[in-house]
Amino acid sequence: MKLSEYMQELNKVKMLEPAEEKELWYEFKHNHNPEARRRIIEAYQPLVFRTAMPFKDLKNIMDVIQEGTVGLIESVEGFDPDKGVAFSLFAVYRIRGRMYRFMKEEGNADIACLEAELESGMSQLDMLADTGTPVTELAEIHLASDVVMEAMDRLPHKEQLVLNQLLVNNQEIKDVANMLNVSTAHIYRLQKSGVRRVRGMLSRFMHNWK
Repeated sequence: MKLSEYMQELNKVKMLEPAEEKELWYEFKHNHNPEARRRIIEAYQPLVFRTAMPFKDLKNIMDVIQEGTVGLIESVEGFDPDKGVAFSLFAVYRIRGRMYRFMKEEGNADIACLEAELESGMSQLDMLADTGTPVTELAEIHLASDVVMEAMDRLPHKEQLVLNQLLVNNQEIKDVANMLNVSTAHIYRLQKSGVRRVRGMLSRFMHNWK
């Protein structure tokens, strides 16, 4: 399939309403319904496309997208909807990782840059984006990741430290609390405050960007 044909197919994808998506996850995870699994994968294919767009000029872009789709499928299989994390946030790292590993093997990308980003885990924006944001909007917001990095640098020291440990280094709340010798409740307050500040800065940027 050519990229133009793939994009035409994407235009046919119907976004899932929250209630509908919740029901599909239940059907797939609890009743092992293959149709529910198929519909989830189809609905999140735009996330694969948006993740691949920085590499759209590669001759093998469709192979990159195919690898991203494998990452999407793996994410669907491994996702636990009962944990309260948005699937798009869970999936984007594996999708991106699949693409990067493929490009590394094919010699299409700067290895050092790819490895550095993979080692950093999910970007701050992946984790800070509102979990209610539709997947297509979420993928477009990824373009503003540099702004989020700058916003993180502007946070008060403790909020910046907490967000980096929780969102970048994937530490548990209790581990961060032990590290700082404070209560988990205090860590939750710092996290909430930091996220609110960053979202505010990002919101202003997006308003001026459009």
